[in-house]
Amino acid sequence: MRAVVATQYGPPESFELAALPVPEPGPGQIQVRIAAVSINPGDIVIPSGAYKEQAPLTFPHVPGNDFAGTVTKIGAGVTTYGEGNLIFGHAVPRALKAMAGAHPSMTTGALAEYAVFEADTPFIAHRPPTLSPTDAAALPTVGLTTRALMATAQPVAGESVLVIGATGGVGTTLLPQLRHTRVIATGRPGDEALLHKVGAGTVIGYDDPYPTGVDLVLNLVLPTDRLQRAASALRPQGRLFTITFPPPRPEMIDRDDIRFELVLDLDGRFGGMAEVAALTPTIARVYPFEQAVQALTDFAHHHTVGKLVITV
Repeated sequence: MRAVVATQYGPPESFELAALPVPEPGPGQIQVRIAAVSINPGDIVIPSGAYKEQAPLTFPHVPGNDFAGTVTKIGAGVTTYGEGNLIFGHAVPRALKAMAGAHPSMTTGALAEYAVFEADTPFIAHRPPTLSPTDAAALPTVGLTTRALMATAQPVAGESVLVIGATGGVGTTLLPQLRHTRVIATGRPGDEALLHKVGAGTVIGYDDPYPTGVDLVLNLVLPTDRLQRAASALRPQGRLFTITFPPPRPEMIDRDDIRFELVLDLDGRFGGMAEVAALTPTIARVYPFEQAVQALTDFAHHHTVGKLVITV
């Protein structure tokens, strides 16, 4: 089969298309013919070597976490799926097992014609017939994150919400869910039309002054230790939630009157793929599999609005 592989730690420009054996499912696993894959930061960061001390990779490494495809084989003990089932979901490289949640779906890597996944996980589900393969592949990570943010932050109708980094896959999926609030979104001048379309009331530049007296701040991009300015935008007793690292500490923001938390759902506490299917992603571009390395390189080095998807 064809697969995108990293043969050593390095940037996505060093990845290549290569021929690998088709992986076979073991007990509790399913083999999937991949139809589409969307790109996430982990597809770039993990092969870069940034976490090689915590989770060393074996090479060749096949990236790819979020996918849609068709079940082609089932391992012993699998009853949830059968051959020919259309599915979609999220999985993580087997090297990251120690960092995953209680019921993850480990994978051989979705950026390939075939991949193997663990079947018993809320992070994989049957794909509704109304959901296209490209939309299904775009949704898993951004959908899980959107649901976790909404459930944790609990925005109230009429509240002012500052969304920092609204143009990415999470931001463009999250904004429609905030339609009953007053959204201030950060972006670039060329992003304004799309951000207004998906739900932003006001769009400001990344370096523009933030408004003051905001009820809720949702940080999607800035490192957590760079959120002092965001915290200053909040009203007394406001809420600041982030999906970035390092984990929040009170001294990072110099305020003790606000709620400051990391939002991270490793166990599907806020719903799995069945619930994520109800969301709508924004897809910036779809690449054929032959251009997969270019897609990963574009993701790493260029500003994109929404998700990049690769068809296989």
